[in-house]
Amino acid sequence: MSVLVQDTGFVIDDWDRGFTPLAELPANDTVCCIDLPSDADPAGLANRLSTTDMIRIDFPSSADGRGFTIARRLRLMGYEGRLRAHGHVIADQYAMARRSGFDEVEIPGDLAARQPQDQWLARANWKAHDYQNRLRA
Repeated sequence: MSVLVQDTGFVIDDWDRGFTPLAELPANDTVCCIDLPSDADPAGLANRLSTTDMIRIDFPSSADGRGFTIARRLRLMGYEGRLRAHGHVIADQYAMARRSGFDEVEIPGDLAARQPQDQWLARANWKAHDYQNRLRA
């Protein structure tokens, strides 16, 4: 069972429309939600961004930061939909996930048991605790 993390802590996942893996995207059809692997090139989605409600980016390991780059590139390309990190993101990476453009993080239940909600909430004030804000203070 997965656990969804947002700035308010662990929340119930309200997404019930599933995801279409990138490798299975139909050529010309519109899909509502896309699953991206960590090695995907987001440039190939440029013509789909305005019609895609959610993109979920896989994190196969907490040591694999490519998903942060993909998220940032999607936001710079103009993607305004819901963006979800999925997989092995740890609480210490939550602020980075939010700053790179993710709206939320979906983690495995065993990770949520090892890193309970209070550890994620400790990083939920991600806007106030970044390097640039500390320099400006």
